[in-house]
Order: sequence, then structure tokens, then C-alpha cells
Amino acid sequence: MSEERFDFNPGIRKKIFIAAILGVVLIILGNIFQPKGHGEEHGDEGTHTEQVADTGHEEAGDHDTEGDHDQGDDHGAADAGHGAEADGHGGGHGEKGWFSRLKADLWINNVYFVGLALIGLFFFAIQYAAQAGWSAYIIRVPLSMAHWLPYAGVLMIVLFFLVKGDIFHWTHHDLYDPASPNYDALIDGKKGFFFGPGMSTDGLPIFYLLRMVVFFGVWVFLFRKLRSLSLVEDELGGHSYWRKMRSISAIFLVIFAVTSSISAWDWVMSIDTHWFSTMFGWYVFASWFVTGLAFITLAVVFLKEAGYFPNVNMSQIHDLGKFVFAFSIFWTYIWFSQFLLIYYANIPEESVYFVERLMSDKYAPFFFANIFMNFFFPFLILMTRDAKRLFVFLKIACTVVIIGHWIDFYLMVTPGTMGESGHFGLTEMGTFLVFGSAFMFVTLTALAKNALVPKNHPMLEEAKHHHI
Repeated sequence: MSEERFDFNPGIRKKIFIAAILGVVLIILGNIFQPKGHGEEHGDEGTHTEQVADTGHEEAGDHDTEGDHDQGDDHGAADAGHGAEADGHGGGHGEKGWFSRLKADLWINNVYFVGLALIGLFFFAIQYAAQAGWSAYIIRVPLSMAHWLPYAGVLMIVLFFLVKGDIFHWTHHDLYDPASPNYDALIDGKKGFFFGPGMSTDGLPIFYLLRMVVFFGVWVFLFRKLRSLSLVEDELGGHSYWRKMRSISAIFLVIFAVTSSISAWDWVMSIDTHWFSTMFGWYVFASWFVTGLAFITLAVVFLKEAGYFPNVNMSQIHDLGKFVFAFSIFWTYIWFSQFLLIYYANIPEESVYFVERLMSDKYAPFFFANIFMNFFFPFLILMTRDAKRLFVFLKIACTVVIIGHWIDFYLMVTPGTMGESGHFGLTEMGTFLVFGSAFMFVTLTALAKNALVPKNHPMLEEAKHHHI
């Protein structure tokens, strides 16, 4: 077959550049119009999962004995813990300005777009490990998404040093000193996970940073290996490179299963240091995965409309729509399972995570918008067979899912970081546009460098005649 290439023309570049500039302008305007005095007024009302360090755990026994875990007591425990933290760490949530808000937004976006890049590689690897033929024509789209991984790795390390004091409560060294009034026995019990067994808590969290470096190193190494084999296959043909990619993909999938979960604990769950969920790794994966599927679907639809992928038929488009539909339901299943168990048990140190999101005037609207945008909307709009084959429905549903899961990550990070000082406005939209523009530029640049379709893929004929 002839070599088809994506034309990353100046018109597309200009649109991406304009979006990035608009994002910067929105960030600046967000600083100018930042509400003044909000932190001082509402600082003591903010709740935080780590704020129940002493009070929440001390009252847990009383609650268990009495069998009465009403939400008002949970909230009160959180507030009492917050007061102790505020005294020990310069106000806790009480004094959160625009720069702290920007730091939280930077961390949200980097974690979000790391997930998109990882899912691109994950999707690519699944197709080879499963010997899938239906996706042979579109496989370069998810592979191009993974080109963001090296940039994301550098950003993640740099951002950690920028934001660690504001976002990660466990980085405060006095929490580990029994002589300090801010000593926290629960966090002290986790120091080996952050700093390394037997390591001093006065220095850098070596074990935490080592995991970050190793994870990105392994991901980037396997990505480059798979990409190079795919490009060599274009030149030399044969089945040997496909078999090698299948083997490496299987290795990557095993590594991904472990590293993606630990990354979710490190980068997101550790923000709420006292709180934990055994389902959290699955939850973050589900959010990443459905977002990645929505992006892949959106990219294929736009490329098909632009005249690319002439051999991609509506059955392949239908399959992509089914993936978005199915994994929106899967995400909701994980979300509901996690929420129901914590809500039903009503243990203060667990339920405070949802109290600060569901019971807050700041975050409750986003809590319900999260469910609507990521479950009800895609479920209803993609329910029928025809909807999964109509570009207009796919574009609307996938766009809503991409934005909706950004809100999901906003809810994971901001309440535990900013408390009641958190906002959603120009700064959040601006950082999303800047990161999104950078991600799109890297992805489309990679897509344009090589053939859009792997011309010597052994299953192109099967993909050409794929029908459901």
C-alpha cells in the first residue's frame, strides 16, 4: 500500500499556538481577578483528609463503640485536625493564594496528560499482545500520544520540587519528629514508603523520587523500543518484528499494571496522606483509560473527516465508540464501588474524603458534574448502535468525556490541596489549554514524521475487511 502521511500544516500549528497563548492569557487574568481575602475568611472551614490525624483517629474508637457515625461529627473531626495543622504549618489551608492554586493546577494537568500518554502506549501494547487485527490501520495514533512521556517525566520531577511543600503534606519534616508538637504517628509510619527504609526524613524523599525516575525510565525505554521496531517493520517487512513487538508489549503490560497503580498512590493519593483506598489504583487507571480512548476516537474521527484513513471503515469507528461507552461504565463501577463502601462504613478517617467534596459548596457542583459528564452523558448518547457510527455524536461524547475526566482529577487533587480556598476559573482553564496545546503539538508532530499506517503490519488485510 502507498505510504500515507499526516500533514501537520501551518494552519493546524497556528491554531495550537493560539490555544496556548490564550491559555497563558487566562492564567494571567486568573491572577489579576483572584478573589482576595478568601483564604483568611474561610481557611478554618476547609477540611482535609490528613487533617483528621489526631482527632479523627482518637474519635474513631468512640464512634465504633457508639455505632453512630454521623457526618456532622466527621466534619467536626476534620475541622479540629485542620486547626492543629494550621498552627503547625503556616496556616494550612487558611492562607492559599493564587500561586498555590497555580501549583495545584500544574500538578493536576501533568498527572492528567501523563495518563493520556501512558494510555496511548498501553492501547498500542494491548493490540499486539492480543494479536488484534481490527486496529492495524489506526495503531500509529495511540503510539504518537506516547511521545509526550519524556517531556512529562522531566516536568513531573521539576514540578515536584516546585509544589511539594504546598501539595504534599508528608514532606514537612517536623511531622516525623516525636518531640515536635506537629508529630504525626500515622504519617511517621509511612516514612519508609516515602523516604526509604532506614533513610533520614530530614532530606529528600529518596524512595519516592527513585520510583518516579525508574517508572518514567522504564516507560520511555519500552516506548522507544516499540516505536523503533514498528518503524523498522515499515522498511524491512516480515513477521519477525511483529513477534518482537508482541513480546515486548506483553512485558510492558505487566510492568504497567504495577507501576500505574503505584504512580496513582504516589502522585495523587498521597496528597490526602491519612486517607487511602485499596481501589484507588484501579480508579485512576479507569479515569486515564477512558480519557485515552476518547482522545484516540476523537483523533481518528477528525483524521477520517480530513480525508485520511481511507481503509478505516465504520466498523472500526463503531469499535472505538464501544470502547468509550464500555469503559465509561467501567469507570462508574469503580467510582460507585469505592464511594459506596466508604459511605456505608462511615468511618471518619475514610468518609472525610467524600465529606470535603460532597458537603462543600465549593466542590459539590463538580462532584455531581463529574458523574453526569463521565457516566450519564456518554452512556445515554452512545447507547444505540447508530450513535457509535455517527461522527457528530462521537465528537460530542468524547469531548465531554475528556473535559469530564479532567474535572475528575481536579476533584482528586484540589480539595486536599487548597481546601475551601480552592476555585475553578480562568487559571484552571488556562493551565488546561497550555498543557493540552503542548500535548497536541508533540502528538501531531510525531504523527507527521512517519507513515500514518504501518504498511507492513501483517494484519492490514484483516483490518481492511473488519466488519461487525
